[in-house]
Amino acid sequence: MPVTTAAALIIGDEILSGKVRDANTQCIIDLMRDLGVELRRIVTMGDDEEEIAAEVRFCSERFDAVITSGGVGPTHDDRTVAAVARAFGVGTERSPDLERMIRSWWGDRFTEGALRMADIPEGGSLLYSSDGNMPLMVCRNVYLLPGIPRLFHAKIGALRAVLKGEKHASASLYLNSDESAVAHTLSDVDAAFPEVKIGSYPRHEAHQDFQVWVTVEAATTDQVGEAVDRLLELLPTDEIVRVDRG
Repeated sequence: MPVTTAAALIIGDEILSGKVRDANTQCIIDLMRDLGVELRRIVTMGDDEEEIAAEVRFCSERFDAVITSGGVGPTHDDRTVAAVARAFGVGTERSPDLERMIRSWWGDRFTEGALRMADIPEGGSLLYSSDGNMPLMVCRNVYLLPGIPRLFHAKIGALRAVLKGEKHASASLYLNSDESAVAHTLSDVDAAFPEVKIGSYPRHEAHQDFQVWVTVEAATTDQVGEAVDRLLELLPTDEIVRVDRG
């Protein structure tokens, strides 16, 4: 599936209350960057079905892929599946494949409550992988991942198989400058090269030999190179520590 943009929803009252520390957001960020997908939105929210549904609907309409984390277990506060169904105006249905897996895996420990995890949004599908865990639920462009970090991270391979982005070219400039002193130059180059993204990040760690890290990103190396060349023309030469053209 060609993907340019994505959003991530981190779901769970336990995350907002601090009872459980989020361990999945950085994984999503790293994955999207590695895939060449622009992550446009990250939302951390509680287990309110109506709010989840509204956010899923909002993100699904605006971004190519939506990744959710959490709320797909067997208990009363696992509401993501119902919320995704609600976002698209459908109900839920029991997946025979998931039911068979759950009955088999739980064995003597099986309870009817476990079958809540066999319910998927109507019209949804399952994304199978070789990690030995239950498959992912997919509803339109929404991918429902478990919140438990071990299980969440196990599903990254499945996402890699279906989300195909386009890696962009990049370069970095390291400056021994005050950020405010170079702000006007960065703004001018940013305006002159609208197809290029220029980022500026001050660094004040004692072990580093620069004060400002400037990033330049675009679809092609030529676009990046032209913007970098222009920056080098305008920035004070004695304040350029080094340039990494990627």
